[in-house]
Amino acid sequence: MAKAEKNETAATAKQTQISQSYWSLVWWKFKRNRVAVIGGIILLVFYFSFVFIPEILSPYALENSSDYTEAGPTRIHFIDQDGKFHLRPFIYGVEKKIDFTTRKRIFIEDTTKVYPIQFMVHGDAYKLLGLIPMDIHLYGVDQKTNPDARVLILGADALGRDWFTRIMYGGRLSLMIGLIGQFLTLFFGTTMGVVSGYYGGWVDMVIQRTTEFLGAFPDIPLFMALAAAIPSFWSPLAVYFMLTLILSFVRWGGLARQVRGMILSLREREYVLAAKSAGANDNRLMFRHLLPGTMSHVVVIATLSIPGMILAETALSWLGLGLRPPLTSWGVLLQDAATVRAIHNTPWELWTVPFIIVTILAYNMLGDGLRDALDPYGSR
Repeated sequence: MAKAEKNETAATAKQTQISQSYWSLVWWKFKRNRVAVIGGIILLVFYFSFVFIPEILSPYALENSSDYTEAGPTRIHFIDQDGKFHLRPFIYGVEKKIDFTTRKRIFIEDTTKVYPIQFMVHGDAYKLLGLIPMDIHLYGVDQKTNPDARVLILGADALGRDWFTRIMYGGRLSLMIGLIGQFLTLFFGTTMGVVSGYYGGWVDMVIQRTTEFLGAFPDIPLFMALAAAIPSFWSPLAVYFMLTLILSFVRWGGLARQVRGMILSLREREYVLAAKSAGANDNRLMFRHLLPGTMSHVVVIATLSIPGMILAETALSWLGLGLRPPLTSWGVLLQDAATVRAIHNTPWELWTVPFIIVTILAYNMLGDGLRDALDPYGSR
């Protein structure tokens, strides 16, 4: 009896699965892949935090410097020196001294000064999304009553700026350059791939020889050559957009070749021939009938290519050929942490690396899950 009920339930589930639409099956299969779901959640949290609300999550303004030059991460306490437990976390004040052996400034906790950490506290003013004036920060010490106190959970740099704040603001540019650059790559790659595969002939030859020409150059030297051509007197914002265009210009060739191959097989399908017989023009055939057939593949390629965009920007900025101060990206932060002096005196500046690694892994997890989900009839 139990076996019959089990078979009936399985048959019902299979029938439900068969009757669903393609995108319902894609979503159903994607949800079953826990690794991909975790990667997607991480990316949603990162983009919401780094792109939209870094001002709220960080305790200080980006360029808020202090006397805490090269100060290490602040120790957060729940138990005071008398052994009493406090529900509200607190920090001690610090006393600045000079270590005459190492010739380095050191910070020693002063247990006579206790500063409670407050949440949703008023601090440096900013404009949320560039529009809404606010001064609320997720955590911090009341700067009006305790102007000298600082909560530096990841330490400070050589100018006394909170390193966690710089990571938050740097993530905005690094993550956005990946999205914008990949969007432009998709636009160029899919358009040229569709045109190449549909028309063939000399059009196909010109486009494919162009992609082969771009692919013949090693990525990093080509990036360096193109990025070095950016005039030094340009504004940081102009450099940002030009770098995005450069990354898109170099990366579109591979996608165009893949889309071309799919178009060559799709253009002889019955529905395409029927549309042509009905009088559809070339633009409608290419972008209304042929291009949608490649989108599942394009989505996966885009998801897996965004990490490459982020790493390319990081590498160029680290080499000093990409974004430059006063713009802040993860690559710019790595450039600050790339000296022997920084590694010795401020090793906490390497905290930028885990954020980059987690972002890349999350994109790969999501892309791998999408690749399987977009083939819901496959065996995996």
